[in-house]
Amino acid sequence: MKARLPHGRGSAGVFWILTSGFCILASLLPAEIIDRIVITAGNQVITQSQVESEIRVTAFLNQEKVDLSADGKKQAAGRLIEQALIKREMDLSRYPLPEPSDAGESLQTLKAMYSSEADFQNALQAGGISADDLNRRIWWQLTLLRFIDYRFRPGIQVPAADVQAYYRRQVSEWEQKGIKPIPALEESRDQIEEILTQQKIDAALEQWVKDTRNQVPITYLDPGLK
Repeated sequence: MKARLPHGRGSAGVFWILTSGFCILASLLPAEIIDRIVITAGNQVITQSQVESEIRVTAFLNQEKVDLSADGKKQAAGRLIEQALIKREMDLSRYPLPEPSDAGESLQTLKAMYSSEADFQNALQAGGISADDLNRRIWWQLTLLRFIDYRFRPGIQVPAADVQAYYRRQVSEWEQKGIKPIPALEESRDQIEEILTQQKIDAALEQWVKDTRNQVPITYLDPGLK
């Protein structure tokens, strides 16, 4: 068996996202339905329908059961608050948003998991979500990943000692599993540096979200989501 380096969790894995995330899209893409606001985070708003859509689309992408329980809604609201704070930062920094069409490749990759367009549409219907909901989510994930990279990667440095320590741990794991051949450090350096960079980006993002939550007023108009 050939030795393989484990993939870093990456920015999309922090809260998410990555794993999940459906941004506060009212100010990003035209909205056709105006519904009840349930949370405000600074100048960003979260509506009741966005909480439910977050639950349904996340379940669809993760191939999980839709959880519309009180706890499920609280968790979804927490993710949306974090994303609202990132949207606020995008606005303050005047970050240029990608075109909706930029998410087309990711959408096609997702569709390829189904045997036909009809099966894909049936899955959407069974999940209680619309194609527009899914398109917005995929677009938002792309936007999120690009912004996180733009915002945090420039300040990240990976010392050579960290690369060497990571490599030694990985070699030890490969040896214990009897995996051969084991690549040399120089063959693995670029991939290790990227894994460690992503880990540092994750940590920086988590700390930023924590600090920002303490700075931006968050109001729960629906106390059940707190």
